[in-house]
Amino acid sequence: MTTDTTHDLASKPRSGLSRRGFLGRVSALALTIAAGSMLSPRPVLAQEPIKGGTLKMGLGGGGSTDSLDPALASNAVTFHVMRTLGEPLVDVTADGQLEMRLAASVESSEDAKTWRFQIRQGVEFHTGAPVTPADVLATLERHSDENAQSGALGIMQGIESMSVDGDWVVVNLTTANADLPYLMSDYHLQIQPNGGRDAPDSGVGAGAYKLVSAEPGVRYTFEKHQNYWDTTRGHYDAVEFIIINDSTARMAAVQSGQVHVANLVEPKVAGLLTRAPGLSVKNVSGRGHYVFVMHCDTAPFDNNDLRLALKYAINRQEMVEKILKGYGTIGNDFPINAAYPLFDDSIPQREFDLAKAAEHYQASGHDGSPIVLKVADSVFPGAIDAAALFQQSAAAAGIPLEIQRVPNDGYWSEVWNKEPFCASFWGGRPVQDQMYSTGYLSTADWNDTRFKNPEFDALLLSARGELDTAKRKATYLEMAQTIHDEGGVICPMFNDFVEAVSDQIQGWVADGGQDTMNGLAPHKTWLVG
Repeated sequence: MTTDTTHDLASKPRSGLSRRGFLGRVSALALTIAAGSMLSPRPVLAQEPIKGGTLKMGLGGGGSTDSLDPALASNAVTFHVMRTLGEPLVDVTADGQLEMRLAASVESSEDAKTWRFQIRQGVEFHTGAPVTPADVLATLERHSDENAQSGALGIMQGIESMSVDGDWVVVNLTTANADLPYLMSDYHLQIQPNGGRDAPDSGVGAGAYKLVSAEPGVRYTFEKHQNYWDTTRGHYDAVEFIIINDSTARMAAVQSGQVHVANLVEPKVAGLLTRAPGLSVKNVSGRGHYVFVMHCDTAPFDNNDLRLALKYAINRQEMVEKILKGYGTIGNDFPINAAYPLFDDSIPQREFDLAKAAEHYQASGHDGSPIVLKVADSVFPGAIDAAALFQQSAAAAGIPLEIQRVPNDGYWSEVWNKEPFCASFWGGRPVQDQMYSTGYLSTADWNDTRFKNPEFDALLLSARGELDTAKRKATYLEMAQTIHDEGGVICPMFNDFVEAVSDQIQGWVADGGQDTMNGLAPHKTWLVG
């Protein structure tokens, strides 16, 4: 196909492009790889990366049922596994710039309905086989298939057709979407040989590290991919993930030097860790949020009065103070905050109101039987304590909330997205379209509230194709209001990502995309001493 309206920008200096700039040039796009280097807020001991050594990370949030299939990655550990062994078409930097990865450049038609991704030459999978446009196409096709049960299904459903044209993969959309390249950064969309159709859980990717062993819920080990294409990443000889779901044990591991990095630090112990010798506590705000999710299609949560009763019965400010202890901000029952482009803060904050909670509970006609909320302590730091606070405030409104503590192991495969009321967390996504498409579109596999609203779906599709930012912002506001008023998500707080990091680890940068440098600590840091 021809794109007469595009202009070649490949000769420009290595730089990223913000979403605002991206939208401004949506009809003339060909991006080169972003430099992606950002200074750490703290001085480093070594300014140039040191090669070698083994990075050991203590990670919470994994289980014995975890899969190596990128489509099924659903928790903190599988997120890190995919980021370590995989390579996406594009990535998004900490400051919101688009960074080319397996795609060397991107072009768009003027109407943002046809997108072309030029596939980088000379990149190898861990097997030594070359990464080809056919592999990319097969990967995108597999994640578009409902049978794959991919967490990326929601963002793939606006695609009408895809094809290979020489070194390019061409994506034709049913409606315009100026954010499409950002959607391709989703961590499920790691490019696999033949798209993973032959062996989706083989663990073979094109990332900086090659999988050596995998014991789900216990340990993962990786070695450096010797033919990795990007010499600015992957400084370690080896990487090891030790799964430690117990928070106390995880913090003990990093304090004793058993691991160099521990994720999911509970805010209540963060202050103590700052005084530990040889350790730093890193925190960064972003789009992550802790939630309680109700299935809108399952009794008693199919009654909006009951959903509103629970929303009014939760004391958000108390949770921010007692659970986050300053490492986060208050939420307002929709998944978007000021970290997102086109955020509108005009929706009034839902306040803790026992009278309104009781009023809506009575209006719901609920029979007074226990309303069971399932939670495990590894869901998010302080999850059990947060649930206990929720139970206490709900009781004050006459709502019989019962907390059922369940095992950590298997939570993300047997409880989340299956049980009608449970605790969860979202790391957020780079743009609003991706967040809503992944978790709130009626047909999304990860619609964990079973919120199915045709009017909301129509608004989402119209926002994708709206290139006028003021109109698009207004549509997103209407969508947020709908979720706030009718949705099944109770969002009391947006969390900081908090990690404990050995002083031996250098090159750390603040990236609020997801925890532990948006999963890139193994790629961008190095070991000293």
